[in-house]
Amino acid sequence: MKTSGLLGALLLVWASTTFAQSALTEKGEISGRVYSDYFWVASNHNNDLEGKNGFWIRRVYFTYDYQISEAFSGRFRLEGNSPGQFNTEAKITPVVKDLYLQWENDQHQILAGISPTPTFALVEDVWGYRSVEKSPLDLLKFASSRDFGIAFEGELDTDGRLNYHFMVGNGNSNSSETNPGKKFMLSLSYELTDHLVAEVYGDYNDQFENQDWFTLQGFLGYQSDSFNLGLLFAHQQRQNATQYSAGNEVDLSLEVASVFSNFTLSEKMQGFLRVDRTFDNINGVQNNDYFPISSQSASTILIAGLDFELDNNIHLMPNLEAAIYDESDLTGTTPGTDLIPRLTLAYNF
Repeated sequence: MKTSGLLGALLLVWASTTFAQSALTEKGEISGRVYSDYFWVASNHNNDLEGKNGFWIRRVYFTYDYQISEAFSGRFRLEGNSPGQFNTEAKITPVVKDLYLQWENDQHQILAGISPTPTFALVEDVWGYRSVEKSPLDLLKFASSRDFGIAFEGELDTDGRLNYHFMVGNGNSNSSETNPGKKFMLSLSYELTDHLVAEVYGDYNDQFENQDWFTLQGFLGYQSDSFNLGLLFAHQQRQNATQYSAGNEVDLSLEVASVFSNFTLSEKMQGFLRVDRTFDNINGVQNNDYFPISSQSASTILIAGLDFELDNNIHLMPNLEAAIYDESDLTGTTPGTDLIPRLTLAYNF
């Protein structure tokens, strides 16, 4: 009796699990993505970081996409990251990265919830190596890749060449909202040819105590099977920003330019190269995870590497990130060069 009872319980568990899995995947899809590194801080403007090295998971996604009906679908995505401050043994903690309901027809979509912003979706697509580094405005703290709100996107012409993405969000990424103001974002892109696309983007972020941010970005991208090229320039105005060096509030005008490319070298190998130029010292970048940048002066950021495809959706990428600094207007000195070689393993499942 005990044996038959145990067998029955096991069969019940197996049946319920099989049914749940079938229901979960009948109209849905589960997927994952991992970016992991071995890193070495060969040199850094912060002497305390020099020589640090180790393994970490820089990003892991676990995503569930579900097709509710012909018009409605949803996405739930968790993200986890190893702490990137070089000074903690904290474990990976997952957070909600995406959580939205989407309605769509032939030309338009409406997304409600936490969803990607219009700021760098096209830029990241042309750059093609989010597994190595964020896009320029994301890396330099000009904007966030996610926001909580409502977004409208789609095509404005019958040929699908003129596209829009408009979003109203909290302006606080995927964190809880504490500010009564909102952030308004709009991108317009036009496919000049089958390979060449131009985009203009702007946003207004209504923040506390008249510390509003205004951003404008222009982007030109070329894409083909063997060669991608991107050219970007952005300007951001920060009203009444707290100038950390003096403790007073001033209007800050910040600008950044970037040029990047990826290109095929052989059937299983690609190369990538990127140069970002900041024309001002930018407060906040010193707190970057994985690649802290000095906020004391303007800088030239270099990213270069090779991409070896080990198998379908499995890539091994030796790469190098560097930041070379100008003489600081704040201190009259030049921060030491940042140099971080890495071996990146990226894969999907």
